[in-house]
Amino acid sequence: MKTIALFIIFLLIPIIISSQESAQEITTQKGHTFLVGKINTADLKTKSYNSWYSKNYDAYQVDETTLRPHKASLNANKILVFMGTWCGDSKREVPRFIKILEHMDFPMENLKIVAVDRRKGFYKKSPTGEEWGLNIFKVPTFIFYKNGKEVNRIVESPVSSLEEDMVKIIDGKSYTPNYSKTLHSD
Repeated sequence: MKTIALFIIFLLIPIIISSQESAQEITTQKGHTFLVGKINTADLKTKSYNSWYSKNYDAYQVDETTLRPHKASLNANKILVFMGTWCGDSKREVPRFIKILEHMDFPMENLKIVAVDRRKGFYKKSPTGEEWGLNIFKVPTFIFYKNGKEVNRIVESPVSSLEEDMVKIIDGKSYTPNYSKTLHSD
């Protein structure tokens, strides 16, 4: 009997772990839906989110001349994005950011997108706590990592343009995001 119970537990562990890492769709009492957890571009192209995602993706003109000379530097980074599928700034900036990465042939396996909650008590939190210790107080937040260390971040919206801000970050130039990561206001 113990052997059967242990066998069942070992079979369930991968299912439990994988279910915690995938996106969850939440519906509020008022009928608003949003995603939480680790998501990908396919999640943003689903029926509930595609209207704003495709509109903002398609309308954006990538400034390749600014970023193209820095492609190797960009591709040496890993990027962690925190967004809210309920947030107007995220709806605008994340599709643009993804379009830029795709135009630059960025290795998409080096991009991780985490959707955060909007409900009271869970505000700007993810189910598995990826935001813990990262001072995520505005979304979207695009965090650039090189060699496992944070280089810099774009918070809520770019200072100049996404491409110009990205160049400053990946080239290690002086860059201060719109909102300092030491602030904790909403």
